[in-house]
Amino acid sequence: MTPPLLVAGVGNIFLADDAFGPEVIRALGSRPLPPGARVRDYGIRGLDLAYDLLSGYATAVLVDAAPRGHRPGTLSLIEAEPPDGTVPPEAHGMDPAKVLALATHLGDEPLPRVLVLACEPGVLPSGDDLLPGLSAPVLEAVGRAVDALHALVPALLADPAAPLPPLGRPVESGTAHAAALPGTAPR
Repeated sequence: MTPPLLVAGVGNIFLADDAFGPEVIRALGSRPLPPGARVRDYGIRGLDLAYDLLSGYATAVLVDAAPRGHRPGTLSLIEAEPPDGTVPPEAHGMDPAKVLALATHLGDEPLPRVLVLACEPGVLPSGDDLLPGLSAPVLEAVGRAVDALHALVPALLADPAAPLPPLGRPVESGTAHAAALPGTAPR
């Protein structure tokens, strides 16, 4: 039987702050989430994630580094828009929008509700540069992300359609689907 909720770490461990998602999943190893949540590090395996999104989860929380124009280490909780056909599916990468498009292309059933716990990166190498390790503000955000997941996951297990947590200090503007988790802005 499929658990009701998937927490998916995504990102490349060799590209500095892009490793945020896998690092949060690793940190959850010592602070497990409640039963009913499946926690998995997908790294850069977008095809695996696309198929898992079609496995009957009510909700999926993707944990990822995402440049959104904030200070490095800022956490944001974003409700992903359902794919609208404008983003081409891609089987060999880990762009979350393309993974959602691929999952939609592969399956007939609806996708689960998808939330993204995003961290503003400070360092993302360009080209073929490899740079393992997180920058200081993103490393500090790992613990805050684990705390945020421990607050968010029980609420989503109780009610998968629950509204996003109320805004603390807003760190985003513009979209109706963006919310900051209370207490998650960098200190």
